[in-house]
Amino acid sequence: MFSSLHSKLTIVMTVLTIVVVLIVGSFIINNTTNFYIDDFREQMYSVFSEDLILQLRGEAEGEDGAEHLYQTLSAYSTALGIDANRNFYILDGKSGNVLAGTSDDAPELTASVIAAMAGKVGQETRLTDAFLDVAVPISGGENSYIVYLKDTKQELQNINQTIILIIIQAVVFGIIISVLLSLLLSKTMTVPIEKLTAGVGKVAAGDLSLRVDVHSRDEIGKLTDAFNNMAGVLEDSVNRLESERDRLDTMFSHMADGVISMSQSGDILSINPAAERLLGVKQGPGLKYSDLFGESGISLEEAASLDPSKFLERTFSLSGRTLHLYLATYGHTGGERDIMAVLHDITDQDRLEKARREFVSNVSHELRTPLSNIKGYAETLVDATDIDDETRGNFLGVILSETDRMTRIVKDLLTLSRLDYNKMDWQISRFSIQRSLENVCTAMSLSASNSGHELTLDIPVSLPELTGDRERIEQVIVNIISNSIKYTPAGGRIVVRAVTDVTKLNLTVTDNGIGIPAEDIPRLFDRFYRVDKARTRASGGTGLGLAIAREIVEHHRGSISVASEVDKGTTVSIVLPLEDSHEG
Repeated sequence: MFSSLHSKLTIVMTVLTIVVVLIVGSFIINNTTNFYIDDFREQMYSVFSEDLILQLRGEAEGEDGAEHLYQTLSAYSTALGIDANRNFYILDGKSGNVLAGTSDDAPELTASVIAAMAGKVGQETRLTDAFLDVAVPISGGENSYIVYLKDTKQELQNINQTIILIIIQAVVFGIIISVLLSLLLSKTMTVPIEKLTAGVGKVAAGDLSLRVDVHSRDEIGKLTDAFNNMAGVLEDSVNRLESERDRLDTMFSHMADGVISMSQSGDILSINPAAERLLGVKQGPGLKYSDLFGESGISLEEAASLDPSKFLERTFSLSGRTLHLYLATYGHTGGERDIMAVLHDITDQDRLEKARREFVSNVSHELRTPLSNIKGYAETLVDATDIDDETRGNFLGVILSETDRMTRIVKDLLTLSRLDYNKMDWQISRFSIQRSLENVCTAMSLSASNSGHELTLDIPVSLPELTGDRERIEQVIVNIISNSIKYTPAGGRIVVRAVTDVTKLNLTVTDNGIGIPAEDIPRLFDRFYRVDKARTRASGGTGLGLAIAREIVEHHRGSISVASEVDKGTTVSIVLPLEDSHEG
C-alpha cells in the first residue's frame, strides 16, 4: 500500500504538516499561557503599590477592618480585573477564614495563602496549576488580614481552546494542502520515473529502439538522458552482436567443413549440416561423443583434458569417407571448458593423391616401356652387323610405333593441361557432324577389323550441322570407339548411332564388350582412374582419355555419361546442343 513513491511522499508531507502545525500551536499555547500569567502578575504588582498597601494597613486598624478593606478593594475592581473568573477575598490573617469577598466560594488554603499567613506576599502559583492567585498580608494595629486574589484561568482556557480549534483547522487545511501539493509534486517526480520504468521494462523485453522523452533538466531529466544514451549504446552493441551471430550462423550452417560443439560429459551442444552429412547423423537429445567419433581413436577423456593452447588431430574412415578430425577445448578460464570438433572431408584429396601416385606410376611405366623398347632395338641395330634389310626395317617400325605411343601419352598430358588452364586453342566453326562421324568410323574400321570387330554407323539419312571445334569432337568420338575396340573381345560388335531433335544431338557408342562394374562407373571420368590397372596397362593408356573427353564435351555445353553391365557391354552417351554449343 505504501510502497509507491506517491504514497510515501503524501505520507511524509502530511506528517510534516501535522508536526509543524502542532509545534507552532504548542509554541503559541505555551507563549499565550506565559503571557497571561505574566500579565496577571504585572497587573497585581501595579495595583498593589506601596501607597495602596499603606492605605490598606490604615483601613485594617479599625474594628471593622475587614469591611473597610473590602470597600477599598472594591474601588479597584476594574484595575484588578475582577469578573466572574477572578475574585478577591479578605481572609483572617491567622486562620485563613474568609471574612469578605466577591464570591461565596471559600478559597482553598493554597501555598500563597500559607505564605501570606507567614507574613510574606504569596505568589507561589505554578504553571501547571489550575488557577492563578496572589495573597498579600495586611497588618493594622492588632488586626491581621490577607488580601487574596484568585483567577480560575477560565479565560486562559477559553483562549487556549480557541487556539487549539484554530490548530485543528490548520491541521485539516494543512493536510488537504499537503495532499494536493504532494499529488502535484509526486506527479512531477513520479510521471517521468514511471515513464522511465516503463521504458526500462520495454528495453528489457527487447525493444532497444525505445527512447524516453526528456522534459526537464533536473536529476530525473539527467537520469532519463543517461538511460537513452545507455539504450542507444545497448542497441548498437546488440545489433553488432546479432550481425556477428548471423554471420557466424550463416558460416556455421553453410560451411563445407563439419563443426560440432560438445560438453565435457560428451553431450552434443550444436552440430552444423555439414557435420550431419559427413557423419550420417541428425542432432538429437541422445547424441553423444562416442556416437560420432568412436572410430577416431580419441577418447572423450583425452579430448576433455586438452590444454586450451593445444589440439588433437586424427584421420579416420567412416562410411566410405576419409575424414580429418581436429579437437580443441574452449570456454572461460577457470570454468568448465567445452569441446569443439572440426571435420574436413579429405575423401577427394585422398582419392586424388592415390590417383596422382597411380598416374605417376602409370606414366612412368608407359614411358619406360616404349623407351626400353626403343633403346633395345636401337642398341641391336647399332651393335649388330649381320642384320638383313627386312629385320632392320621391322626394328625401325617398332621404334617408330613406340615413339608414336610416347607421343600420344605426352599429347594427352598437354591437352589436359591446356584444358585446366583454359589455354586450349579452340577452332570453332559450323561443320557437318554426319561427315565427321563417317570419317571417324572409316578411319577406325581398320583398327576394328584387325581386332575382329564389326564397326557400324547407324544414322538417319542426314544430320544437321553442328557448331563447335570439329577436331576436338572427333577426338572424343575416336577415344570412345578406341576404348570399345580395346575392351571388347574378338568378334565383338560396335555400333555408333546419332539422332537429333530440335535443339540437340544424341550420340551413342555401344559395344558388347566386357563391361564395367557398377561401383567403378561414377569414377570413370576421374583423371588417372582406370578400372582394371593390369588390363589397362596391357592395352595401353593412362586413364586420361575419358577425363579429356568430358572436358571437351562440357566445354561445348554438352554432357557425357556411361551405362554398362559386366560381360554384356557398355554404352557411352554424348549430348551436344546444335546451336551455340561453345563456351566463350
